[in-house]
Amino acid sequence: MTTSVERMEVSIGDKKISWEAGRVAKQANGAALVRMGDTMVLVAVACGKTPKEGADFIPLTVDYRERTYAAGRIPGGFFKREGRARPKEILTSRLIDRGIRPLFPETIRQEIHVAPIVLCTDQSHDTDIPAILGASVALGMSDIPWNGPLAAVRIGRVRDEAGAEKFVVNPTLQEQAESLLDLVVAGKKDALMMVESGSHELSEETLIEALQLAQAEINKLCDAQEEFFKKCRKPKFTIATPAVDAELAKKIDALAREQIRAAVRNPEKSARENAIDEIKKDIKAKVIETCPEGEALVGSIVENVLYEEARKLILDEKRRTDGRAYNEIRPISIELGVLPRTHGSALFTRGQTQALATVTLGSPSDKQIMDELEGEYKERFLMHYNFPGFSTGEPKGDRGPGRREIGHGALARRALLPLIPTEDSFPYTIRIVSDILESNGSSSMASVCGGSLALFDAGVPSKSACAGVAMGLIKEGDRIAILTDIMGMEDHLGDMDFKVAGTRGGINALQMDIKIEGVTVEIMKQALQQAKEARLFILDKMEAAIQAPRTDLSQYAPRISILSIPVDKIGALIGPGGKNIRKIIEETGANVDVEDDGKVFVTSDNPEAMEAARWMVESCTAEIEVGKIYKGRVTRIMPRLGAFVEVLPGKEGLVHVSQLDVQHVERVEDVVKEGDTIEVKCIEIDNQGRVNLSRRAVIKPGSELEVKRPERREFDRDRGRDRGGFRRDRDHRGPRR
Repeated sequence: MTTSVERMEVSIGDKKISWEAGRVAKQANGAALVRMGDTMVLVAVACGKTPKEGADFIPLTVDYRERTYAAGRIPGGFFKREGRARPKEILTSRLIDRGIRPLFPETIRQEIHVAPIVLCTDQSHDTDIPAILGASVALGMSDIPWNGPLAAVRIGRVRDEAGAEKFVVNPTLQEQAESLLDLVVAGKKDALMMVESGSHELSEETLIEALQLAQAEINKLCDAQEEFFKKCRKPKFTIATPAVDAELAKKIDALAREQIRAAVRNPEKSARENAIDEIKKDIKAKVIETCPEGEALVGSIVENVLYEEARKLILDEKRRTDGRAYNEIRPISIELGVLPRTHGSALFTRGQTQALATVTLGSPSDKQIMDELEGEYKERFLMHYNFPGFSTGEPKGDRGPGRREIGHGALARRALLPLIPTEDSFPYTIRIVSDILESNGSSSMASVCGGSLALFDAGVPSKSACAGVAMGLIKEGDRIAILTDIMGMEDHLGDMDFKVAGTRGGINALQMDIKIEGVTVEIMKQALQQAKEARLFILDKMEAAIQAPRTDLSQYAPRISILSIPVDKIGALIGPGGKNIRKIIEETGANVDVEDDGKVFVTSDNPEAMEAARWMVESCTAEIEVGKIYKGRVTRIMPRLGAFVEVLPGKEGLVHVSQLDVQHVERVEDVVKEGDTIEVKCIEIDNQGRVNLSRRAVIKPGSELEVKRPERREFDRDRGRDRGGFRRDRDHRGPRR
């Protein structure tokens, strides 16, 4: 256990990053506290003492978590504490995992847990780079066998005051918001391990420059870690190598090799997998007869033979399992508008991978509220990826999206985001769902193609079409094969999974994972060029199906009308406790959303409802004008005085009894009653803001609006009655004397 506190500081770009060990979390196998600015991340690693029983893989788990106290915030929700991992935490966990996993010995079977925790954030420096670096420092100084060190940097590309573009190493969050590139690279000295990139149609040449810059900065960090480990590295524990009966292994190899060699040449996925399963079953039966304890070896030896034969086929015979050339793409088919009532849909099939992409257009109120460490914001473009078990023939229940689904959805979203129209020009909330119906490699890139096509089918004015392709790598010594549009087996048995998505103008998204200890920038350069040729080929197929977004939205999509009101009228529109805006929504059925800048979005699939809601919004925020005629509702009757009429929501005026009709009115109720709708004209707004209205001013003599009075009756003085038989009201003559 480290007893003294060791520290190291390195300058990367124009910023300093430091780490220390020996002060906190000393009971973990290794722990590092990394600091960049005032952002601090603790990474602790723990390892099981014995191998996990039955494990045939490296049992590694990475759980990156953010504590909201790091930003001086209390979590929302009822429990007021952190709950399940948010999407950003899942994506950062995947970043760390993809970088460190290839550096563990293949035979390690102890459970390993890497726990990065954000303790403090200055709201300026991102936390994922310190977390990756902290994982390397913690593993490197621990007693866990691991072939590090590993380092990571972020590269941005911003414009200076003169408009020239330049690279920025580890840009701040504020710089990232304006950056044309968000590139995260993890690697060893002179070797890249993991790449994650989002950009705005970046050229391959510019991306290579960024990778070269990242590699130079990574080398500095790796050198610094090596110096650090000399002071505090623990002795690594030894991994027990399982004993293998050489004669039995040779026998299984002999039984399996010819059959496996034939199976890997079968182009159909399910038939190939069924054949391999039958080979395992047959060999197990033969082995058990003479050596029952050898049954457990059959699976791993057959997999080793499969690995060797599949790679030999590619490197020695220059052909792939399905007979394709290295740069050949599987057959592509495209169907548009396959779902009649959705706002947009596309079925994209490439070989045995099929994605059904749908687009739904919603109102601004449908935006997703994102609760991040830096604070809340609203997201108007949502991309969701689903991978049901039946897509690979597995009877697996749907338990919600896992880390893989979250990661693939984020990659597809990053590819399509630069092409989404601005909110000013297209104010809809946009949701794309990609349901994978068949899978044999590259389903995330099928989601990019299907999502782009579905946007066009929905009439979303996307800037251009976007396509994606997955590249693979087989490397044995100096021999390499870069494969275009890899299948599932080539992904499983290959050394690299390299996904590139973009337009004819350049790259929008890139993701690289490897299983070997790094690739050079030169290999990346070759892969990028081959991916560009594939991307353009796929775009040709997509444009043959639909060249541009449809000019009209689906008849089932809602329409949005935009109004602008003065900011000081927002309160009047919303009303006390939201009374006014709720009333509009309830009475019309339309959605009404108000932005802080005074923009009002009225959304409805019913034109009449939209027009009614629009009129009510305008009425709520309008001012009564002298000389203007209104149609209002009588709200109160004041005997002998007149009637109050609401001419705009929440705004009313008085129609004096003298202004109710062109003739003399004795009783207000003779002309109007509460609830009546009448036309009135504003004739005055006095110094105290009181509104005086007139019904008389809008009545033309002789019109049906004029109240008809009984004929005047002659008064009979002798009997004190008029000739109609009614007694005269003494009150009109005053008191009797």
